[in-house]
Amino acid sequence: MSRAFVREQDDPEIFDELPDRPISPHPNLVTPEGLALIEAHVARLQDELSRAQAEAADEEGGDDEHEALARIGRDLRYWMHRRSSAEVVPPNEAVDKVYFGSRVTIERDDGRTQQFRIVGEDEADPTEGRLSYVSPLARELMGKTVGDIVIAGQGEAEIVEIG
Repeated sequence: MSRAFVREQDDPEIFDELPDRPISPHPNLVTPEGLALIEAHVARLQDELSRAQAEAADEEGGDDEHEALARIGRDLRYWMHRRSSAEVVPPNEAVDKVYFGSRVTIERDDGRTQQFRIVGEDEADPTEGRLSYVSPLARELMGKTVGDIVIAGQGEAEIVEIG
């Protein structure tokens, strides 16, 4: 049987084999706030790693400690890569078109009005009004102007404001 399907309980190295988090193939464009977010993740994970290593040194280092170290190490590698590949896009003050970093208000064909900001992948949170620049709606919005109609999900939406 493949080792992938077997968990050897007494093998402390098993947790060192957590697969790395996938890295997006897209350029790592970030807003200045997005870079601060990445740096905060790195700092938090470095602190967590130091604490976990100290705890593991003080104890025998059971499965829980090994799993925590592996998880923290994997996440730290991800965020360190994201920090090193980050391309900060300065704010664009122009409101004639939708650019990376723009705030866009749309009115959907069902009458709902929504506002989004186009941001980097790691800072995106649609429930908070932040869309990744590679998302389908953001790609539809990029380069458009007020009054343009875009595909938004199953329907259409009109751009009513760019800020």
